[in-house]
Amino acid sequence: MATTTAEDRLLEQVLATFQNTSNPRLREVTEAAIRHMHAFVREVDLTQEEWMMAIQFLTAVGQKCDDVRQEFILLSDVTGTSSLVEMINYEGAAGSTEATVLGPFYQNGSPRRQNGDSIIETDQGGPRFHVTGTVRTLDGTPIAGAEVDVWQTSSNALYPQQDPTQDPNNLRGLFITDENGRYEFTSVRPVDYPVPTDGPAGAFLTATARHPMRAAHTHFIVRAPGHYPVTTHLFDSESKYLDSDAVFGVRDSLILNFEPDGDGLKATFDITLTPKR
Repeated sequence: MATTTAEDRLLEQVLATFQNTSNPRLREVTEAAIRHMHAFVREVDLTQEEWMMAIQFLTAVGQKCDDVRQEFILLSDVTGTSSLVEMINYEGAAGSTEATVLGPFYQNGSPRRQNGDSIIETDQGGPRFHVTGTVRTLDGTPIAGAEVDVWQTSSNALYPQQDPTQDPNNLRGLFITDENGRYEFTSVRPVDYPVPTDGPAGAFLTATARHPMRAAHTHFIVRAPGHYPVTTHLFDSESKYLDSDAVFGVRDSLILNFEPDGDGLKATFDITLTPKR
């Protein structure tokens, strides 16, 4: 018979305090989190100094958050947690476009634009990049009226939230697919860029000898009535960081070759959505 230790009895005592929780999901998640936290502390034999360092680190993460910067999402990203949450929650069936991370710089309210418009509001150079595609359902039928919400960094490797010289709507846009399910827009070629390293998440990367670079990409959220939405990326096949993306967001199916297009480049990014069950 296994011996019950003082640590075992402490865990039982803590878990017992949640037995009257009226929300069953809240109780399930809370109790699981506590069990895993206690097991972690015991596995690594956590010291008081290390515990305090963890408290101070998480406090600093919260203090770094503001209206346009979400350091907790960044920490979730660089630990692979965001990617895992997307994987287990995405309801797309086999054959639908793969999901990946939202990232810390998404903002609601992208400006509505017409198909074919440019999303460049502040021109900081870089090759022009023309993106076209069709949004389809699983059986290949085009979806008219789908929302295609796009955003990306500028050629200086910064999002507008990071760079006051950019228009707040630079490289952001909301497009609606036409009767053939088509969308298109002009941007600049996405570049490899570092996730923010001026906060606790950056210090964590430095302490663990990891680079902060993201593979070059354009963000998409695609929604259509009667279908599950997808949060995804379009990746540049020439990026140096496809195999070591700092937030574990690369999916092979989302990597595209960019083709010459006059003085710029072009790519076709078709998106397949799964009908809601």
